[in-house]
Amino acid sequence: MTAHHRKKTSGPQRHKSVGSLRAADFSRASSLARVRASKQTVEGIDAMFAIGGLVRNRRGEAVSGVRGGRFDHAVQEWLAGPAPQPVIAANGAAWLPIPGWDFPWLWSGFSTRSGGLSRAYCAEDARGELNLGFTAEDLRQAVSANRRLLAEAVTGDPATPLIALKQFHSNLVVRATFADAGRERPRRADGQITDEPGILLAVQTADCIPVIVVDRTRRAVGVFHAGWRGTVKRIAEIGVGRMRLEFGSKPEDMVAAIGPGNSVCCYAVGEEVLSEFESQFSYGRELFREVDDADVVRRKYPMLFLTQRAPGHSPIGPSLHVDLIEANRRQLMDAGLSAESISVVGGCTQCHPELFYSHRGSHGRTGRMMAIIGISSRI
Repeated sequence: MTAHHRKKTSGPQRHKSVGSLRAADFSRASSLARVRASKQTVEGIDAMFAIGGLVRNRRGEAVSGVRGGRFDHAVQEWLAGPAPQPVIAANGAAWLPIPGWDFPWLWSGFSTRSGGLSRAYCAEDARGELNLGFTAEDLRQAVSANRRLLAEAVTGDPATPLIALKQFHSNLVVRATFADAGRERPRRADGQITDEPGILLAVQTADCIPVIVVDRTRRAVGVFHAGWRGTVKRIAEIGVGRMRLEFGSKPEDMVAAIGPGNSVCCYAVGEEVLSEFESQFSYGRELFREVDDADVVRRKYPMLFLTQRAPGHSPIGPSLHVDLIEANRRQLMDAGLSAESISVVGGCTQCHPELFYSHRGSHGRTGRMMAIIGISSRI
């Protein structure tokens, strides 16, 4: 083909090529605009969620042990704290008062397993225990007597009505009245509040975290059962909100106490729990740590414990632990309470089996303790 022919045919092809390029540029520009708009929308949603302390649900994403950076690393015994010292009442019941709560109109505290009449979970030659839950292994009359012992230890009167709940790891909070003391079946909930004097409100625990909240000005009280599911569902925060709604409570007038539970030293969980916390709290990842086994021999001679299991399916190596005490402390602060108004009584239920019942430590066969709160009818 001659140069003349190439010149004649190149004109239309050139115009067609330029038009195609312009169309492609326009398409790319439109795509970029859509991407930018989408990104701005997502960022806007994230910003709104961040204001409320939330993040977008990430449950559809793959969970990785290093997602978002590595966890703080610790050895189990470094995290284990000392056992709190209980008070032994005149009737023998051992319980934990809340330090600094010297309100003459208030009844409050956390039970232990010591000082009762139950024989279901102790050695044959041991003294009876203070099981407060109507479990399958224990006698109903023994548990009822134990509840009267605890009521007497805290209030001075064994006949003080004690109102418990049928708990199911929810964030349901109910308002209790004196009439609830006469119920044949307890109400289904995991928290209860009241401003009526003369009754004790209680939640049962055996690893989960008990939280007590008191309005010092309006004399209103609440108690909440916060396992990991209840914590993810924000039961402590919801409980404070209900007290504000029902009684006009103000956070600056409130104090709170977090009782014994399975602490970060022992509370090993799977990555599905991490995913749940990350989907609900912007600080969710900060509540987790990688913790090495407390077994000195296993740590010193790891080769002795090698297996042919796939990675992640062997007990060797650090496990993921969650700090429910810190999680609930943060929720209380998110609800408006100051850090100084929150007391952590402490005591790991799994580390101290001589003092506490532990569902995990006993592989599911165990008694129950109680966190109790009430307004005295004598003042």
